[in-house]
Amino acid sequence: MIAWLRFLVTASAFVVVIIFLVPLQFLFLKTGWRPRTTTPILFHRIVRRLLGFRVHIHGDMAKGRPLLLTANHSSWTDIVILGSLHEMAFIAKAEVANWPLFGMLAKLQRTVFIEREKRGKTHHQASEIATRLAGGDAMVLFAEGTTSDGNRVLPFKTSLFGAAQVAIRDAGAETVTVQPVAIAYTRVHGIPMGRSHRPLVAWPGDVPLGPSLIGLLKDGAIDVDVWFGEPVVIDRNSDRKALARTMEERVRAMVRSSVMGRDFVNPEVESDSAILNGAKKL
Repeated sequence: MIAWLRFLVTASAFVVVIIFLVPLQFLFLKTGWRPRTTTPILFHRIVRRLLGFRVHIHGDMAKGRPLLLTANHSSWTDIVILGSLHEMAFIAKAEVANWPLFGMLAKLQRTVFIEREKRGKTHHQASEIATRLAGGDAMVLFAEGTTSDGNRVLPFKTSLFGAAQVAIRDAGAETVTVQPVAIAYTRVHGIPMGRSHRPLVAWPGDVPLGPSLIGLLKDGAIDVDVWFGEPVVIDRNSDRKALARTMEERVRAMVRSSVMGRDFVNPEVESDSAILNGAKKL
């Protein structure tokens, strides 16, 4: 009964927030006013509180621009968590644009939608992301290409890392900063979250969104670690495959640190010089 009462109160508050902030954001986007980039932060902070997340931040988001953030992805709530911390925009799969409500919210946050399966469009999509990077937007790439079960980090896909090099080649940037970001859900109601409990938050692609949302609205009180790792500055000669491997290993090490309850130690990964001195180009 208490869980369902919490669900009703939280869901009602969520509707009120949408009714109030969505029209404002639509106006800001149409007029180009400054709040178009700050209103999403307010929205995500309110939703984060309604869902009961307690966020523990390790490190800082890089100051350099253009900035590409490469993160692991286990749940739709990753967007709420990251979006509540700083001004940033997301890169999402094309079908998200057609989802009820969530598609509209994604568009209002100036999300870039991509078709991962259509290789012929990779360059065009990378160019769109590059333009946003060069314009000063911090872009978030969920580099696994899908959501995981929250207990592991899947291999990073390399294709869209090329957007950073397109920004250098076509948009006039000399370098691009690429930073690994790790998100790990660690506790529920103060109790360490084991492998069997992580599905409470994790949202693999074959699980309907509705039950996931209802479950979180009913339960809440979840701790999450967000790690901003050591950034890498790349130039036009950098090797995007080496970059993807390095980001993957750093994110995996940070997630492992949270899941296993240890202090983070930099992993032994390919050095930054190996990335910068690579000869491969997009």
